[in-house]
Amino acid sequence: MSKEAIPSEARNEAPESAGQESPCCGPSCCTEDPSPADSNALRQTVRQGYASIATGQARSCCGSGEGADDLARAIGYGAHELADLPEAANLGLSCGNPTALAGLQPGEVVLDLGSGAGFDVFIAGQKVGPQGRAIGVDMTPEMLDRARRNLPVYRERTGLDNVEFRLGEIEHLPIADASVDVVISNCVINLSPEKAQVWREIARVLRPGGRVAVSDLALRQPLPPAVAEMVEALVGCVAGAVPVSQTKAMARDAGLVEIRLEEQGAYIDAMTDWNDPLYAKIAEQLTKDVRASDYVTSLGVNARKPG
Repeated sequence: MSKEAIPSEARNEAPESAGQESPCCGPSCCTEDPSPADSNALRQTVRQGYASIATGQARSCCGSGEGADDLARAIGYGAHELADLPEAANLGLSCGNPTALAGLQPGEVVLDLGSGAGFDVFIAGQKVGPQGRAIGVDMTPEMLDRARRNLPVYRERTGLDNVEFRLGEIEHLPIADASVDVVISNCVINLSPEKAQVWREIARVLRPGGRVAVSDLALRQPLPPAVAEMVEALVGCVAGAVPVSQTKAMARDAGLVEIRLEEQGAYIDAMTDWNDPLYAKIAEQLTKDVRASDYVTSLGVNARKPG
């Protein structure tokens, strides 16, 4: 999300200590290494939820289905970025604009974690140009099928043939060591039951001096138990979120440096104001003087792998 898209009173640079006192909450952060059975169950829940979205059996609950383009513009995507996209690529699943955070340059190789129907991959492909490459990885076959069906439209509209999609889990990326210049991700890492492993994989696939730009959801304080237990909240990227400080610690422990965090709470307020189904359910669990953004924030994360 560009700062211009956020009201000045809603912009906050996350301090080193942000969220440090927050205890563990949500289904995925209570142990550093959840059991394989727990991890597989969580992945299956997420995979089924996103398969339903990809096939049109369910609408997005981490975004606004019918208003996907409106949401994209509200969180910082420009009209020029959306103009040449295949219509089926934007499912309203964003919580920020990592392609803007990344400052992509022509000729770079960029990797998108949890690429869905290809929204950010297709935008990244246009930014890196014919000498660059944009790769999307997603664990949901139905999402990959939708993304790959978008490829002919992308090629026709842009004249580019520089995008590909691979099946895989973001904890075990099907990408060679030190092979990409930039890793991006949009509202996905919080869904992983093994977030520290995701950050280690990011560091592994980045070339020396490579960088990461992530838009994700993080906690400002523990979620109410009723919200943390909602399956909709898990698939909608909320229940799996961890404290802001924990996100920074995982990136640092993976060996990344120059880590910068920026809270972007206006996204959460926008989703509440637009009566998004997920955030409406969350609001029902809160007292009248409390907003969802008091608990959850969209978080922009920038970091670099040492050269």
